[in-house]
Amino acid sequence: MRVSPAVRSLGIVVLVLTALLGSAYALGRSLVPDGPGRGVTTGATAPHYADQPPTGGGPSGPDEAGQDDPGGPDGQATQSGAADDSDEAYGAHTTTGTSAVALTFDDGPDPHYTPQVLAALRRHDVTATFCVVGENAQNHPDLIRAIVADGHTLCNHSWNHDVRLGARSADRIRADLVRTSDAIRAAAPGAPISYYRQPGGAWTRTVVSVAEELGMVPLHWNVDPSDWQAPGAGRIAATVVTGVVPGSVVLLHDAGGDRQGTVDALHRILPDLTSRFQLGAMPTGTT
Repeated sequence: MRVSPAVRSLGIVVLVLTALLGSAYALGRSLVPDGPGRGVTTGATAPHYADQPPTGGGPSGPDEAGQDDPGGPDGQATQSGAADDSDEAYGAHTTTGTSAVALTFDDGPDPHYTPQVLAALRRHDVTATFCVVGENAQNHPDLIRAIVADGHTLCNHSWNHDVRLGARSADRIRADLVRTSDAIRAAAPGAPISYYRQPGGAWTRTVVSVAEELGMVPLHWNVDPSDWQAPGAGRIAATVVTGVVPGSVVLLHDAGGDRQGTVDALHRILPDLTSRFQLGAMPTGTT
């Protein structure tokens, strides 16, 4: 059967159009997310914090919008989990100053995770240092009182976890720290607030100076399991138990995202460390 040139041309056109439509469909599918929330990190509780400084240490400059840094690789952490004790801490304490080891918990209190952390510490008769965020202290004063009642040490961790706070003016830093301490004292009058920890470890000379002026010791860390990344309880525990040496200050989190891995890791961390070290809160009254 002879096919006319017109029919043959029409067939070629149909094939070309079919191929083009198929390519367009495939391209469109590649631009559609595989599922809801693809590429979006969310926390189990709000607000969501991540204790990570901008890459390379201190803050890159004022954030006029006052927003938190979304987090990222910790420029101070090493593969062993021990922080680089560099002058980027501007004199902030990176060790306990004794052979004792201190566990510190940042970004709380959180109504879901903080009670679990307190229960684990109580079970092993261990005290720790809680670096609390002002807005969380204001929202959960009962948890501040629970922390104090169990003999733990309080640390000011700024009002709303502003990683770039250190790059702001001394007056603005002072107002932030005073507001945070006032919220803590409103929940637990008379409780000493002996320490200040800069969110993200993004220290500057100004923020260190203001903290000391307000009677607080700037407190850094030297063991960081990056639990803010939620790597799992096993990895968090392994980094801590292998990285701790006499005098270590361990950075952990009881808020700011999904911290169940940290809570679960404590069931390995606490028995191990208590068998090898004196474990306790940073002392109050050091200023």
